[in-house]
Amino acid sequence: MKNKVWFVTGASKGLGLSLVKELLKKGYKVAATSRNLADLKAVAGNDSDSFLPLQTDLVNTSSVEKGISETIRKFGQIDVVVNNAGYGLVGALEELSDEETRQNFDVNVFGTLNVIRSVMPHLRKQGSGHIFNVASVGGFVGSFPGFGIYCATKFAMHGFTESLQAEAKEFGIRATVVSPGYLRTNFLGAGSLVVPKNELPEYNLVREVQNQHQQSINGAQPGDPDKAADVIIKVADLEQPPLHLYLGADAYGLVGTKLTNLQTEMETVRELATSINY
Repeated sequence: MKNKVWFVTGASKGLGLSLVKELLKKGYKVAATSRNLADLKAVAGNDSDSFLPLQTDLVNTSSVEKGISETIRKFGQIDVVVNNAGYGLVGALEELSDEETRQNFDVNVFGTLNVIRSVMPHLRKQGSGHIFNVASVGGFVGSFPGFGIYCATKFAMHGFTESLQAEAKEFGIRATVVSPGYLRTNFLGAGSLVVPKNELPEYNLVREVQNQHQQSINGAQPGDPDKAADVIIKVADLEQPPLHLYLGADAYGLVGTKLTNLQTEMETVRELATSINY
């Protein structure tokens, strides 16, 4: 298993950085991307033949393809892909501009799709591979005021990962969507959580949720990113890895509550809702 080559995006901080450090410590070969190569080299702290730091713009197809090619040139193959890059966006749907919304989708959704499109020909050729798409529990539970667009990007990741698993299994390729709860990273910090350029004073609840995340939750998240990284590594070694990987007791609680509520809602209108057939 230690012969596996990992390709990790968004690796200069957060879960991506924890994952890269843990992989290198365990003896894996790792290619890691960041928008800033100097930052990546500084925080990863590894200058070995097993590590390939890459400056990659995930929304630029040519940049992504170059990173994939350089990885294969150095290591000969790619076995596990972790699409971890992304950022948070908080703001009411009415507040966020089209530009702000599209930028979040560009990185969280289309950046991930760029990597998938670029790496799939290589995985199909070798007849194996595993793609992890790091979403969020907010990709299944969207009832967070102010996080509608961010949740929408993560809902999208859930949807196309399910399709990817169905499409890629005939080539021996696995897909897993990873949905963490709150991890104690810098995700809620100023450099990772973007707020609206034009806040509307009417949205008191959204501001309360925003302030709570930036001031109370930030730094007090229950999830350990190093332990989360270790779980991903162990799941990659499973003979039958799950399609959905929820990380954290908080994630399990939120998902369980939604499943219960969803079942209740469906039952209350079952007779009416199922009466539409010819």
